[in-house]
Amino acid sequence: MEAERTLREEDLTQLAELAAQLRVDSIRCSTRAGSGHPTSSLSAADLLAVLMSRHLRYDWADPRGRANDHLIFSKGHASPLLYAVFKAAGAITDQELVETYRQFGSRLQGHPTPALPWVDVATGSLGQGLPVGVGIALAGRYLDRLPFRVWVLCGDSEMAEGSVWEALDKAGHYGLHNLTAIVDVNRFGQRGPTELEWDLDTYRRRVEAFGCQALVVDGHDLVAIDEALGRARQATGPTVVLARTVKGRGVPEIENQPGWHGKQLEPEMAERAVDALGGVRQIRVATPRPDPVPSAPTPTGQPPVLPRYDRGAKVATRNAYGDALRAVGSRPEVVALDGEVSDSTRADRFAEAHSDRYFEMFISEQQMVAAAVGLQVRGYRPFASTFAAFFSRAYDFVRMAAVSRADIALAGSHAGVEIGADGPSQMGLEDLAAMRAVQGSTVLYPSDAVSCAALVAQMVDRRGVTYLRTTRGGHPVLYDNDDTFPVGGSKLLRGGGDDDHVALIGAGVTVHNCLAAADELAREGINARVIDLYSVKPLDRERLIEAVRVTGGRLVVVEDHYPEGGLGSAVLESLADVAEPLRVAHLAVRGLPTSGKPAQLMDEAGIGVSAIVAAARAPTAQPG
Repeated sequence: MEAERTLREEDLTQLAELAAQLRVDSIRCSTRAGSGHPTSSLSAADLLAVLMSRHLRYDWADPRGRANDHLIFSKGHASPLLYAVFKAAGAITDQELVETYRQFGSRLQGHPTPALPWVDVATGSLGQGLPVGVGIALAGRYLDRLPFRVWVLCGDSEMAEGSVWEALDKAGHYGLHNLTAIVDVNRFGQRGPTELEWDLDTYRRRVEAFGCQALVVDGHDLVAIDEALGRARQATGPTVVLARTVKGRGVPEIENQPGWHGKQLEPEMAERAVDALGGVRQIRVATPRPDPVPSAPTPTGQPPVLPRYDRGAKVATRNAYGDALRAVGSRPEVVALDGEVSDSTRADRFAEAHSDRYFEMFISEQQMVAAAVGLQVRGYRPFASTFAAFFSRAYDFVRMAAVSRADIALAGSHAGVEIGADGPSQMGLEDLAAMRAVQGSTVLYPSDAVSCAALVAQMVDRRGVTYLRTTRGGHPVLYDNDDTFPVGGSKLLRGGGDDDHVALIGAGVTVHNCLAAADELAREGINARVIDLYSVKPLDRERLIEAVRVTGGRLVVVEDHYPEGGLGSAVLESLADVAEPLRVAHLAVRGLPTSGKPAQLMDEAGIGVSAIVAAARAPTAQPG
């Protein structure tokens, strides 16, 4: 018994020394950088000292190891602490930490990104780390079926974000016993006290209301922290460790003082703080190693057999999306998520065929995108679908997915005024602009079922954020089943000769309007070439340049989207440096739509057949 007590005292001494090192290094690197969030790091240092020493099972030499736990800093501004942990684990050197933190070209950016192999996803936009952790935990429990645990460090300020509660709700719903959130309740946010300050009882009741176990601890009591993390490992459901901490802990001059968020200590104060904490240390910690697990199974799925459609048959591209998604589900890495509209997006067809790889996120679009990001961390290829308009709720998660270099596929249905009587609240009229603006994204808008299915098949292996826009109503199949649709390409559906007077350029539903307009123009002796720009980003610039050359720059661009940032913007941006003069008519939805029938709404918006014909006549009146 005495030996056990002595060992425990030795353990506590080592943990206290490690916590001091984490604090010292957080101060040193932020002071040297001239910026950062040391006080947010100091409050959580005890939590991380215990976690990394005794509970985080991780092989630092193999950061992609299947058995590793996952550590996510949802409070990404506490990056000094995270990088101090990496130093203590021997993953980075003291020199890299102190001399390169927040410097140009450094891996140690102001907020964590996967530029470091031990970082799964980029964080820093608050309220995102825990939702992503839910996705990783879903993969662990339901797909990999491996015993790794997901640990997420949250700040108390971000507990005001609705996305955190979406995450806890889904964690409870899916019984994610392999997920633990550690909330650093240090009472201060950026401009002052947080909403609940140190009201741990209210936090507890809220957490429990979402079906999670709450463990309230003193966040500076090493024994209490150790016991709580041990209980979390044995829990039968998701756990949330609510740790009462002090911001700036360990530095008497700034402990529990407002006005220090996001401010580094000036050199003289930093020197005093380091001295008060016992000076610089070079402790190395051997974190617990994960238990061995079997190697990843060799994929046994069959090549997808894509659906086939008859030319001329009316098929909604949302139906083709569902059919194709079900088909590519023959690849075992493909998973699907939806926001409780799968009978509309047609993701339910995947769910019927591959129920073990389908996750319903209900009306929680932020959590849906975040879960997709988490699933791809584990090597899966997630497809997430909802109405195009509703991705706007999750846009910050899409943006951060790009920062994370995440490979996810998004499908937005019910886009544009074409959806009809439901009215403007349901009409995605901004989605092309939003998704085009995402760094490194791919944006696809097929006009028929054949092209839609072919593009879905390519999305499985597409890197980055890929967005597919689908149509509610049925429209004629335009292509043969064996036609190809490379990303970055386009299709020429009418014309193509040197006597073409005007080019009608559309995507999705407006391609059909352009074809009808071209037929009417032909009866007037006006040759119109029709271009299907199914790949909005990247765009087929060569096809556009050829159209400019032949027609003397006479283009009519038609889109079921607001004029800002959509198809017309993409076309004009691609032609910005073309020497030939351009006479471009840009037809788009410029007013606020109402309810009505699709044809009525397109005519009212000025993107119907008659509007295209009128726009095409004007430039052809002045042949080159």
